[in-house]
Amino acid sequence: MKSPRGCVFAPLMFAAIVLFSLGFAACSKKEEHPPAKGSVQSVNPYTSDSVFMELKKKLDKDPNDVDALYHLADLYDRNAQYAEAVETYGKVLKLKPDMGYAYLKMGTAYDRLNKPAEAVAAFKKAEKRMPNYPVLYNNMGVAFGKLNKLNDEVAALKKAIKLRPTYTSAHFNLGITYLKLRNKKEAMKQYDALMQFDEGAAKTLLKEIDKAS
Repeated sequence: MKSPRGCVFAPLMFAAIVLFSLGFAACSKKEEHPPAKGSVQSVNPYTSDSVFMELKKKLDKDPNDVDALYHLADLYDRNAQYAEAVETYGKVLKLKPDMGYAYLKMGTAYDRLNKPAEAVAAFKKAEKRMPNYPVLYNNMGVAFGKLNKLNDEVAALKKAIKLRPTYTSAHFNLGITYLKLRNKKEAMKQYDALMQFDEGAAKTLLKEIDKAS
């Protein structure tokens, strides 16, 4: 069974960041005045629905709030609402066109929608703004592969590995790409590299190599 070829790279502790940005003081206030025993809180501040609601309230007041738009797009992404994520990242980029990470996330959302050409276009815009980010090249490589541009896929994955030599996904994906190119020797090199730091991924790749033999 192949490992997932793409990566999800949403910022860590998103919920905590969003809740803080939306006014975490509200939670503190509840701690000072806890609900009576047996009562039920109508809104759980840690659910996606409540975060959506707070973000949309902020955007009703200021539709050009870039931070709120970005968090909303990220939340759509997390909820697998990729079309909505793409649309919202587009709004972010109209307001902040140099935000490379938004192009990266947009490209990943396009890839999830099985629109690799649009994904590659977004990744290339991200590359101009963040050329040293290995995840970008791994995901770009995956999109190239879906377009059957295997040489471009190899080049992108090699960039990812150059930037992060112990990047498991990129090594694995490169091994699979070499198998598509019927180059078992180069695929075995990726197996050997993986054995140095991720034996599990290496064994999974070896199974794919054996199946291709």
